[in-house]
Amino acid sequence: MVEPTVPYDLPDPGSLAEAFLVYEVDVVDGQVRYYGEPTDSTEAVVRTLAPLFRERGYRITVQYETGEHVLVATERSTTVDGVPWVHGALFLATVLTTLFAGSQWYGIDVAADPFGLVRAWPFALSVVGVLAIHELGHYTLSRHHDVEATLPYFIPVPNVLGTLGAVIRMNDTIPSRRALFDIGVAGPLAGLAATVVVTAVGVSLPPVDAPASAVVGRLELGYPLLITGIATLLDEPVRYGAGTMVNPVVVGGWIGAFVTFLNLLPVGQLDGAHVTRALLGDRMGSIQRLVPAGLFGLAGYLVVFESGRSAQLWAFWGLLSLLFLRLGSATPVDETPVGRRRRVIGLATLLLGIACFTPTPIAFAG
Repeated sequence: MVEPTVPYDLPDPGSLAEAFLVYEVDVVDGQVRYYGEPTDSTEAVVRTLAPLFRERGYRITVQYETGEHVLVATERSTTVDGVPWVHGALFLATVLTTLFAGSQWYGIDVAADPFGLVRAWPFALSVVGVLAIHELGHYTLSRHHDVEATLPYFIPVPNVLGTLGAVIRMNDTIPSRRALFDIGVAGPLAGLAATVVVTAVGVSLPPVDAPASAVVGRLELGYPLLITGIATLLDEPVRYGAGTMVNPVVVGGWIGAFVTFLNLLPVGQLDGAHVTRALLGDRMGSIQRLVPAGLFGLAGYLVVFESGRSAQLWAFWGLLSLLFLRLGSATPVDETPVGRRRRVIGLATLLLGIACFTPTPIAFAG
């Protein structure tokens, strides 16, 4: 039998026999597809063969298509090819939605004065800045570890916050637990640093008149320990009397803290899952199964003891965490444990995440 040939400088089929027995090779749309039979689980095959392809500039996945197993090799690229139109458009849309959200917190009547939207720039800058710095932390460490990742996708939403955050996608195998840890922890730490600065600036700015907006005027924010601690250190309040509220830049800091806490939940592909998986290895599976139970339990507690304040929010995140569980978590190729320094940083980051938590982050008054 003639062994199938492969193009370029990719591994020949015989060199994959330890994990994948190849009987045909094809090239489709720039992908090299090895058809064959795996000798172990998909995860084990990828873990065994990924380094062989990675050193040649390719990433791999194992798929099951129309009754056949296919090992797909795709050329890796850690650079930005062409103009990132989608990322730019989403970023600009998020700037607009956060300006609109900020106009509500500042009490600006955009219908009467459309150009007044620009006066909400401090709120928009604080929110977009925190999100951008968070994602830049991930992106920078992805490049450092030569992991293929996209630019941030900002998520604009025309509500009182203006956004649902931002994400990057890693289209690559993670070479080691150290790389997984560094990429996972960089975002929250960078975002936390930005949140501290934004909050410190916000509480130092003068308060504003409470907006008359039917929505914003009824909202009550619950401030986590991180926000109240910064305000206390600076001897500034976070609550004022009737008719007055903190400067909306503080709301930007609140968003940063809330996003950080949610991202540090140890489930699925969230940052907390990357950090916990890097620290604990396969024991991560037992921990992430507790997350939905904890979120649903918190929602139930709020229904019973807090008149349901924020209960729907945590029930929604409980459902999301079940979805994240089904999607799975990142699995590094090299399972060598991280060192003591990373364990200390990881523990400190998770504790800082707890400082960003409050059981009733946002609720309607009355």
